[in-house]
Amino acid sequence: MQFDAELLLLAMAPVFLACIGWEAWHLRRTRPGEPIYSWRDTFCNAALALMQQAADKLAWLAIIPVYTFFYQHYRIHTWPASWVSFVVLFIAQDLLYYVFHRCSHRVRWLWAAHVVHHSSERMNFSTAFRQSVMYPIAGMWLFWIPLAVLGFAPKQIVAIVLINLGFQFFVHTQAIGKLGWIEYVFNTPSIHRVHHARNDRYIDRNYAGVLVIWDRLFGSYVDEDPRDAPVYGIVEPLHTYNPLKATFHEWASMGADFASVRGWRDKWRALFAPPAWAADYHARRAASSAVADARSREQSIREQATGQSTVNANHTAAFQTPRRP
Repeated sequence: MQFDAELLLLAMAPVFLACIGWEAWHLRRTRPGEPIYSWRDTFCNAALALMQQAADKLAWLAIIPVYTFFYQHYRIHTWPASWVSFVVLFIAQDLLYYVFHRCSHRVRWLWAAHVVHHSSERMNFSTAFRQSVMYPIAGMWLFWIPLAVLGFAPKQIVAIVLINLGFQFFVHTQAIGKLGWIEYVFNTPSIHRVHHARNDRYIDRNYAGVLVIWDRLFGSYVDEDPRDAPVYGIVEPLHTYNPLKATFHEWASMGADFASVRGWRDKWRALFAPPAWAADYHARRAASSAVADARSREQSIREQATGQSTVNANHTAAFQTPRRP
């Protein structure tokens, strides 16, 4: 089966925009007062999408020759163009996407790129546009090399990656509830709302791209619980709508941590440990800084008190009647 995924996604652009418009209108009517959409957040998401699309165009120019090399020299099979090969490619890429996505939540180097997608405290269709220009630097493309080894041509690899990501647009919404038996096979809005939440029971769960069977198979699946509504965003909130800060804040934090920790073991952790290590490290530094500030204030108060006592003593002595010898 041959297709041009880029043209397909370009044709879908009006559908994506229509979905955003419908969702904003629908939620304003059905859930008034809830800050599900914000102009600043939506414009930030759009800016991030445009940046990522431009970066991807350049990145594919460098990455496709790598896939071509593995395809020409190491492929173990040659797949003819057919629906069977498409289904095999679809399933294989979706499994590899699960691996990539799970690693992106467990390895800080990958998280530094992926965190952009999670940094909004809102969940709506426009959140799907919230992507990072840094995925090629982080190494997302490495996860698709096995597809070339399996015998899929580079253009097919690019196409299936784009189709997988295009599908995921439709799971970024609060306007659709649970979908029954579908959730045993496919990723859905309810399943993906869990993934974007920072609640203790939800965090680092539901990594599905299109098929949720991988989460169920590898033990990372959690149901959305109506008694525990998802709280969106990241553990260390970003508090900015600047797309450049959203893109690079974790890279800057990672570099600062790498420079400040001592010993190569902790330097390795600063780059490749789970993001929870960084959050814990920052919390410990903040606590140490707070203790130091408290001690400094206490010392300053004591010094002021001591100085005031000395002044008072000198003042009293100056007005005492001198004793005669």
